[in-house]
Amino acid sequence: MPMKKLVLGLAATAALAFAGGAQAQGYPTKPVTMIVPFAAGGPTDIIARIVADNMSKTLGQQIVIENVAGAGGTTGIARALTAAPDGYTIAMGHLGTFSAAPATYPGLKYDPINGMQTIGLAGGTPILIVARKNFEPKDLNGFVSYVKANADKVNEAHAGLGSVSWTTCTLLKGVLGTPKINAVAYRGTGPALNDLVSGQVDFMCDQIVSVAEQVRANSIKAYAVASAQRSPALPDVPTTKEAGLPEYQIEAWNGIAGPKGLPKEAVDKLVDALNKALNDEGTKKRLLDLGTVLPTAEERTPAGFAALIKRDADKLTPALSAAPKQ
Repeated sequence: MPMKKLVLGLAATAALAFAGGAQAQGYPTKPVTMIVPFAAGGPTDIIARIVADNMSKTLGQQIVIENVAGAGGTTGIARALTAAPDGYTIAMGHLGTFSAAPATYPGLKYDPINGMQTIGLAGGTPILIVARKNFEPKDLNGFVSYVKANADKVNEAHAGLGSVSWTTCTLLKGVLGTPKINAVAYRGTGPALNDLVSGQVDFMCDQIVSVAEQVRANSIKAYAVASAQRSPALPDVPTTKEAGLPEYQIEAWNGIAGPKGLPKEAVDKLVDALNKALNDEGTKKRLLDLGTVLPTAEERTPAGFAALIKRDADKLTPALSAAPKQ
């Protein structure tokens, strides 16, 4: 065989072998960044770290958490969804950043309905109506009556415009017909909860992940959980239906998404890793101990999660569009 043909043949064989090896290795070949659009230590951050820890084992690459806070979580989500669609930048968002944000921020720089690739729901987080421990009303009926009669005097705390606490309490105020209650905005759940515990503000609505410990310690009082069923994490707290306000039901949640146009291989492997994490006994226990509701098999799929985002957006948009942005 002529030397030139031999060299070309060897080069072609080497190229094919290299391509085959690269294809066999596949996604991911390096760490994956998961943007959490809130400060470290908050409910979304806690759930993201629990889930990402197990997903990393399945993927064979570390999922690195990057906290990018600001503008009710929309700053971090915008960064994730405008990243290169290669599977190496994803985000853990929630009810506020995916379903409520379009109605809360008219100039939103991303489209959570049509402009991103959903991966799946990581967990539901029941919403509690809580108050400072010495707040006068003894139960939810008393709370409703008191707030309606003193709408110009009571103070509601929330973690910032667009946060879950703002979104869910805005919905509550709409149900009660008291949209102009004075709202005190904080830079995150932690500072808002600290002032509730110290009695500086009267009440707030927030995820069970954030407030269960304080309720158990009797540092604050819980009037009701806004879900169809009581939470095993706080079994003595009635549902809003049991307590007399059946029209107020809302559940927050956390889920994973990435830029539109992600490769199918990346989507499939991320969905598989999420499923294995949520089926892992150790991971399940950590989530359930926080009061998290494990998602159904359908909700863990890209289509199921996308349907949830749209359903809640349709539910929230009328109330949030009309609400004062305070």
